[in-house]
Amino acid sequence: MRIVIIEDEKLNASRLKKILLEIDPDTEVLEVLDTIHKSVEWLKENKHPDTILMDIRLADGLSFEIFAKVKVNCPVIFTTAYDEYAVRAFKVNGIDYLLKPVEKEELEAALQKVKTLISPDPAIEELMQFFRQKNLSYRTRFLIPFKDGYKTILVADVDFIYSEFKTTHLVLNDGGIETVAHTMEELEEQLDPDVFFRANRQHLVAVHSISSIHNFFNGKLKLQLKRYPEREVLISKEKATSFKQWLDR
Repeated sequence: MRIVIIEDEKLNASRLKKILLEIDPDTEVLEVLDTIHKSVEWLKENKHPDTILMDIRLADGLSFEIFAKVKVNCPVIFTTAYDEYAVRAFKVNGIDYLLKPVEKEELEAALQKVKTLISPDPAIEELMQFFRQKNLSYRTRFLIPFKDGYKTILVADVDFIYSEFKTTHLVLNDGGIETVAHTMEELEEQLDPDVFFRANRQHLVAVHSISSIHNFFNGKLKLQLKRYPEREVLISKEKATSFKQWLDR
């Protein structure tokens, strides 16, 4: 098999390569890549491998960004130390999700799935279809400390979310602002991606909050929010295409 490893920790990359060759000495590791940028460039310039072993947290961000920048034409085996990204992994090209330290037997089983895909098997196709159609569960409300107790905030009432000074704030459609003890990365995983889009590092916007979209300098887009027209929300040139695809569904 022809394999690419996307992993920013050299020891982990070396261990994966060693296990691959133990499983099958004829395995060809085409490249080891350690950043989103390098991975995107390699995938744009080379024929895609039979599979990719992909870590999720890389030095320059989450590897899911790769899928927004280039079409990946092969199954992906995710190898990560974090279990909270499994749902998102199977929404892209994920065929298996292995937690570090990756065991030889688990990797061998994952590679067997890839081989079956290369020579299609109805059972595997049925499994992939299951993951595509599965009704995924996303956060619907927040529990917020209030006075000497708590109150709930419905996700449906959130217009957008922003981060400032390492604190995350929910901006509600009634004008209220609430602080939550979650990072933007955590909320990006927990909220329905059909409703919320990560516009940039500071903003997660709900589709119902967008009033209009304008072209901006250097291929960027500028969003105008219905209830907060004075707030500047920019989308980078790199994210502009995936944002348009998100809207055009």
